Amino acid sequence: MPPASLSRKSPLLAAEAHAEGFVQVREARRSELVEDYVELIADLIADGREARQVDIATRLGVAQPTVAKALKRMVKEGWAVQRPYRGVFLTPAGEALAVEMRARHQTVEKFLLALGVDADSARRDAEGIEHHVSEATLAAFEAFVRKADGHG
Repeated sequence: MPPASLSRKSPLLAAEAHAEGFVQVREARRSELVEDYVELIADLIADGREARQVDIATRLGVAQPTVAKALKRMVKEGWAVQRPYRGVFLTPAGEALAVEMRARHQTVEKFLLALGVDADSARRDAEGIEHHVSEATLAAFEAFVRKADGHG
């Protein structure tokens, strides 16, 4: 008779299903940087200021050369434009992504608050979760929040 640990059902998923999860995570990590940048640039501009490299670096807690490299990539990919002596501005595609990311962030943050997570933790945790949650899960978060608010 095999040991009890061998007779249990394997905790591993089928290989394809397992790989799908990791593909989703890698894609989320790849796009996370751009999403954080467009959201911050939009916030800085909405606050009545230009989005300057120094401000972006300070708020993201990174060095200015890191920001310069990221902005170069964003310009190349069509998310932003840089104007000499003026700062960074979002293209229409960048603005649309910023709106989408702000909405995702707010949904995740409201969900965490509805679960009873304290406001500071909910804000910080939403910053990471917003990039990794699927559309289906985000819709479930929205439904949960509506129901918790008495609107569902």
